[in-house]
Amino acid sequence: MQYEKHKSARKIFSDIDKNPSKYLIIHYSCESFYDIKDGHTPRVTSIAVYDYATAQTDSFSIHKMAEKLHVDINDIKSHYDELEKSMLDEFFEYAKEHKTYFWIHWNMRDMNYGFKAIEHRYSVLGGEPYKIPDSNKIDLARQLINCYGVGYAGHPRMEKLLQQNDIKAKDYLNGQQEAEAFANQEYVKLHMSTLRKVDVFANILNRAINNTLKVNSKWTEIYGMSIQGIINFFKDTWWIQLIWTVFSLVLGALLGVALDKLI
Repeated sequence: MQYEKHKSARKIFSDIDKNPSKYLIIHYSCESFYDIKDGHTPRVTSIAVYDYATAQTDSFSIHKMAEKLHVDINDIKSHYDELEKSMLDEFFEYAKEHKTYFWIHWNMRDMNYGFKAIEHRYSVLGGEPYKIPDSNKIDLARQLINCYGVGYAGHPRMEKLLQQNDIKAKDYLNGQQEAEAFANQEYVKLHMSTLRKVDVFANILNRAINNTLKVNSKWTEIYGMSIQGIINFFKDTWWIQLIWTVFSLVLGALLGVALDKLI
């Protein structure tokens, strides 16, 4: 039932709001899997992790690792495996240090794009990945659907959601633009987009928590058509509560006058 999904998502948002210091927001950029001809796992270019409590971001990227290892940025392609392995060494060490945290993400769900794709890529490069438990992962994209219904934004949902809420996203690249940036070896551009996206996700999450996110959903799509859903729609809608309060006060006054006359 939609009401149960909505209730579950609101509970998750409430838990994040109560204890923000235990939540991280992650996003990463990678080679486009549509452009891969030999079947290898998409190469990872950058990872950003945003601390929801402090708004501080830790990042891991190919171009930063190249600088550390004194590899010229123009030579990254010929040293990619070495640089990617070193970058993922740092990321998985970071993940181990934050094993009690919850990781909020956007559609990082499978071997094409997700935690498992990063783990597999690291294994291919000779590493032993720390596996973040599924119970510690929260898919923000999925929770927004649970909370507001599938019609809360058009497609692509993220770009439409930004437009609906007038959120400016400098340096943000969509999927096609990221693929072009990778092909052109614009690693800094990809990194900037990854940093921007975790910031955008935090903005959207904050609005969802405060119930100020602008969505296209009708109230029936959010609450469903069950009796409990309708009751909760009334509880969550301020102007209905105001009308009900005024009505109750007026009714109470009229009943008081009527009783006085009877007495």
